[in-house]
Amino acid sequence: MNTIGILGGMSAASTQVYYRELCDMTRMRLGGLHSPEVLIRSLDFARIEALQMAGDWDRAGAILNAEAKALERGGADLIVLATNTMHKLADQMMADVNIPMIHIADATADAIVSENLSSPGLMATAFTMEQSFYTDRLVAAGLKPIVPEAADRAETHRIIYEELCKGITTEQSQRTYVEIAGRLVEAGADCLILGCTEVGMLLNEHNVDVPVFDTTLIHCSAALSFALEQADQSVGRNT
Repeated sequence: MNTIGILGGMSAASTQVYYRELCDMTRMRLGGLHSPEVLIRSLDFARIEALQMAGDWDRAGAILNAEAKALERGGADLIVLATNTMHKLADQMMADVNIPMIHIADATADAIVSENLSSPGLMATAFTMEQSFYTDRLVAAGLKPIVPEAADRAETHRIIYEELCKGITTEQSQRTYVEIAGRLVEAGADCLILGCTEVGMLLNEHNVDVPVFDTTLIHCSAALSFALEQADQSVGRNT
């Protein structure tokens, strides 16, 4: 298996899920005592969040670029950015990096298209819901994303930053998320994207009335498949 480089810490809660899921998925696919080859670089999210709030995306992008290069030097064969929002900076992050990146929006779009669905509701940070860096990739795949109304976007964002990123889950916040998801279904969504790597802490296929696409799980699966395929191709070239 090739080595997966995880650039995480945004937040730490989601990065823990990435590692756990990659371990579980590897064991399920390969059996026995198999576990993934992984490098993790976990950043201090307080520093990144301050740059987000200040709108200093160039500085944030420079940090991600330096860390992606560090993962490459450390031996990673591919990179996953363990956050939806910071994919806003994917191009800047991968400048002069010579290993591939698995883009979370592309992997999610592929999963939705494969199920013959077309109008995903999107629950994520305000950056992801309100800016085009994410939804444009969904549209390019032929999808018609639906985002919540302004008040619901604000509450979705608040819960992510004030609670989920700190590992806090409450019954009230779960009820709120279920209600917001319900309003997206009423607006025409035929499925739901858990478009922040922490949203799956509150929503899942058991409390949403349409198919749910957890971007963290999809991203992990895509990265693992790519790592295994790369390794197989390398063996083929050397035989």
